[in-house]
Amino acid sequence: MHQLENKIALITGAKGGLGTFVTKAFLAAGAQVAGVSRSIQRSDFPDARFIPIAAELSTADHARAAVNQVLERFQRIDILVHLVGGFAGGKPVAETDDATLEHLLDVNLRSAFYLSRAVIPPMRRAGAGRIIAIGSRLALEPVANVAAYSLSKAALVSLVRTIALENKEAAMTANIILPGTMDTAVNRAADPKADFSTWVHPAQVASLAVWLASGDASDVNGAAIPIYGKAL
Repeated sequence: MHQLENKIALITGAKGGLGTFVTKAFLAAGAQVAGVSRSIQRSDFPDARFIPIAAELSTADHARAAVNQVLERFQRIDILVHLVGGFAGGKPVAETDDATLEHLLDVNLRSAFYLSRAVIPPMRRAGAGRIIAIGSRLALEPVANVAAYSLSKAALVSLVRTIALENKEAAMTANIILPGTMDTAVNRAADPKADFSTWVHPAQVASLAVWLASGDASDVNGAAIPIYGKAL
């Protein structure tokens, strides 16, 4: 079923533990996908509807340039799926250095702000649009020793909800998915003794993102949607 036939989707962090699943799901749903990652090429997703964009998104200029590449190619962006993010932890607030805080704000918050700021005007001109971000369970349920990460994801929730409020009259929606620990190779390597069966499979997150981008979810706006797997 091609829920997203003829839609133009800009997916950031398009290649990786989660990004690969999301990109494949959007292609399978019929979307034209412009996939952004630091290192990405057409052969990563051998589909005629996939366009690779190799870019770094932590500055406003780079984010704007990536958006402009898509607009020059397709003249519009119907969907932004923002998957770029990073993690660091292991230290309490009193021992967290400035570099760690700034890095996590860059990758988890500022990149989303810059990209959203760039795509909102063309979406408003088109009279429709979908913005979907990936947050974290820790945005709502912080734990010790990951303050910089948790606060960057909590701020992302606030950003998404604000975008939803500011653009609801333009038939735009903005939502954020809050996964628990996802079952990726990186996470398995970081915690090899964990019970992987309780983790969230990336395919579940990808399916939810496709639905949020579809017409079936037109009344879902400003939502922070938990997907915690079996680790409740």
